[in-house]
Order: sequence, then structure tokens, then C-alpha cells
Amino acid sequence: MAILETKDLRKIYGSGENEVRALDGVSMSVDEGEFVAVVGTSGSGKSTLLNMIGGLDRPTSGSVIIRGKELLKMKDEELTVFRRRNIGFVFQNYNLLPVLNVYENIVYSIEIDGGKADTEFVRQIIHTLGLEQKLQNMPNNLSGGQQQRVAIARALATKPAIILADEPTGNLDSKTSMDVILLMQSVSRQFHQTTVMITHNEEIAQMADRTIRIEDG
Repeated sequence: MAILETKDLRKIYGSGENEVRALDGVSMSVDEGEFVAVVGTSGSGKSTLLNMIGGLDRPTSGSVIIRGKELLKMKDEELTVFRRRNIGFVFQNYNLLPVLNVYENIVYSIEIDGGKADTEFVRQIIHTLGLEQKLQNMPNNLSGGQQQRVAIARALATKPAIILADEPTGNLDSKTSMDVILLMQSVSRQFHQTTVMITHNEEIAQMADRTIRIEDG
């Protein structure tokens, strides 16, 4: 069953001679539990696509449907709440809060939404990602690979419909990159978590269940 669909998705900047079609009619679907890699060169439109799927930007036309809900029809406040509860993000730069320790970073998204963390589920994630000994550490005391594990744990903790990973290994060396992707692959299967990963790295893309290639929008 498709948990994510995009239909004829377009994002156009400028007009006339200055028109840039960042996305030009993208239709795709991702089934529940799938780990999908979207591959493309710089400027191909892959990050724009991720921003549309994640509700971080609105398309010029077309639709994005997650869990049967059409994002374009939501008002800004409704979209913010939906995004917080249904979409987990893993960014290239980790985006951890420097004033919070590892555990606080993992449960932060749940707590600002007024929820209570499922402690048994969070404990499972922490164990799977090998973070048990790091829970009291601050982000600046962690390696890049450890910070990315925390970011993955944070994304998983809300039990989102989908995790969107934007070049999650972009700041990591090749060995750490492979370790992180193997972990993402493992948690995707263990928790039946739907994941869409943007990458320009062909080797990393091959670790996914399916690869979607994007060129010129």
C-alpha cells in the first residue's frame, strides 16, 4: 500500500526567459516499509523534491499525499502539526540542538508537540543504534557518525509515516557513511519504517530497496 504519492509535481521559479523548472511533472509512489533512494546530480531537482514531500516548500502545481492526506490543501499551521507528527527528517548537517544532551535531542520533537515518548520504543531505537553509552553526552562531544545516529534516532522516535533523509552521509568519511547507511537499512527493516533518501552517491543508493533517478526536474 502506498504511504506516499506525488502526482504531476511541478516547481517553477521565474517566468519567460528566466523560467527555471526545478521540478517538471514528477509522479511517484512509495509503499509502506520501503527504503527508496532518489539519485541525481547537483541541480537535478532531488532536494527540491524532498522539500515538497516534506512540506517544507509548496509546489507550483501537483500534489503530495502522505497517509491519504494532501499536503497542498492544508493551511500553514495544520501542515506544521502534520509534518511534526508524520515526517521525520535526517539532514546532512545533523541539526541537533547543541544545548540538549543526546536523549533530550531524541525525544525533543515529541515533547514540543505535547506528547509523551514511548520509552520502550525509544529504548529499542537507542539500543539498535548503539547509543546507550552516549545518552548524557552533548552533541559537540560526539563524532559526525554518532551525531548522525542521534539524528536517525530522533527521526524514528515520533513513529513517523515516512523518514526523509537529505544526503545523510554528505559530511561523513566513506567507512562511516557505509556504517550509517547499513544502520538506516537495518532500522528500516526492523521497525518497518518507510524511508526516502536523497543522494548523489551511486554506491550508497544501491543499498536501498529501490532507486529512483531524477534528471532536469
